[in-house]
Amino acid sequence: MLLEDLQVVLKVAEFRSITAAAASLDMSTATASAALKRVEKNLGVELFIRTTRQLRLSHAGERYIPQCEQALHMLDQAKQNMKHDLDTVDGELRIALSSDLGRNLVIPWLDEFMETHPKVSLKTNISDSDIDFYRDSVDIALRYGSPDNAKLYGFKICNVPVLLCATQTYLDRNGSPKHPHDLVTYNGLFYQLYDIIHDVWEFSDADTKYKIKMSGNRAANDGDLVRRWCVADKGLAIKSSLDMSADLLSGKVINVMPEFKPRSTELWLICPSRQSITPAVRLLRDTLQEKCTGILKQLIEKDFLDDSVLT
Repeated sequence: MLLEDLQVVLKVAEFRSITAAAASLDMSTATASAALKRVEKNLGVELFIRTTRQLRLSHAGERYIPQCEQALHMLDQAKQNMKHDLDTVDGELRIALSSDLGRNLVIPWLDEFMETHPKVSLKTNISDSDIDFYRDSVDIALRYGSPDNAKLYGFKICNVPVLLCATQTYLDRNGSPKHPHDLVTYNGLFYQLYDIIHDVWEFSDADTKYKIKMSGNRAANDGDLVRRWCVADKGLAIKSSLDMSADLLSGKVINVMPEFKPRSTELWLICPSRQSITPAVRLLRDTLQEKCTGILKQLIEKDFLDDSVLT
């Protein structure tokens, strides 16, 4: 028996008219009449006595209608309670964050988030290593790159251009490269993951792609440390525009050879299952999208990025 049919029955009992009940529910009289017949057939009794002039409750209807009304009220209350529970932002956020983005941008955002939603608690795993949701005791991970496992669920936060960065002091001391091929004489600051040093840098302009094997005297498995070396005049670094945003906007570093672009990436909030996507996670997703978009707009306004990044 459909709930919609029961609602029709209650309206017919209220108005003592199928036509008036149909009008109040914004449906045709025929549709309302068919709903009433379905309920009566299902129950095996007539709820209304119909005459040419009037419609009144039968003895069975007098007993059934109040119980039906009470049952629908309980169902509606249950639905409202469930909606309230789903809208409640609470519980523990166990989130994995990359070192640079996590420490310098996301942790302050999470502090703000928790001030707004004091029933939320936080556990963070800060590391640039790949996350194993079953090993690392985290429920969500904020990571560069789209999920490569079809079993995972994810929300794209934003597009993230990657930039070649250095300080003006370093460039004044060593000269400014004009072309990717010039980079072989410069000191690279490298990210290292599982003993693999990322020292082959890729660039492209309108027509051509370039792969440059760099040399350098510093490598780390911590992206934040690579950024700190760059800000300290130690060399050139390939970094996310989000990671470098504060340093770019403050003038501590500059975007080197902007006409030659490194490969861009994306920022994703990743979950191991649908059950991990709580109201708090959905609200955090919205917060991250808003915060990241705000930073990207600032970088666009200062001509570090073009506005295509927001499409």
